Amino acid sequence: MTTYSATSDWQVNNSLSLHRLERAIAVAGQEFSLILACCNSIPKQQQITTLLTTSSTLDIQAVNLSPETTTLYTTINDLLGQTQPAALIINGLEAVVEINQLLLSTNFIRNEFPKRFHCPIVLWVNDEILTKLVWLAPDLKNWAATTIRFELPAIQPVCLGT
Repeated sequence: MTTYSATSDWQVNNSLSLHRLERAIAVAGQEFSLILACCNSIPKQQQITTLLTTSSTLDIQAVNLSPETTTLYTTINDLLGQTQPAALIINGLEAVVEINQLLLSTNFIRNEFPKRFHCPIVLWVNDEILTKLVWLAPDLKNWAATTIRFELPAIQPVCLGT
């Protein structure tokens, strides 16, 4: 008989990734920086975002993009107004209908981001969005340091006997 159990390696890796993300936000201070956080699970992205926004002493704001979002810069600018949080987390890129156009336009006006936003911006991406960033917005992607990855548990078969 075979059953399945989740390994705990992913928990250790995710704990380290969370620490890296917190550190990247803290180190950026009141300077613009682009941080890419990659996870293929929307609930996991939301869980980590909630953890960051509720447990941090910093003013970390989260924004959920609607599927109709067409520009990242304008959307962020309109939402923030004159406020400048300590960090901004962007969720929902995978749900944007015109994601290719959004990435192309963001890459085109990327130089405006540090002029207007004086905080780190964390973009939640999945593997598909990360690939699109590389191809459609390579200059924007290059602004980010190494992508911080959050893993999902791997199911391993465990033999319990015959």
